[in-house]
Amino acid sequence: MGFLERLFFKVGLLLIFVAFVVFALRKLGMQPGKLPGDIRISKEGFEFWFPLTTSLLISGLITGGIWLFRLFDRFFK
Repeated sequence: MGFLERLFFKVGLLLIFVAFVVFALRKLGMQPGKLPGDIRISKEGFEFWFPLTTSLLISGLITGGIWLFRLFDRFFK
């Protein structure tokens, strides 16, 4: 396989993985940005929102995606 075909294959697998994770989170009732552990402070005329748990989840997904990308890179070389 050429470089471009391998790249499209890997990107497709990564998108399938991300779609599966988002689908699973929605089925479990978790909405990104409104997870337990996300910090939200609301007062009159002021609102502070820091999605701590969502950030950690996205970081884990990106790390897992890169790991899968490297795994498939070794497997399909």
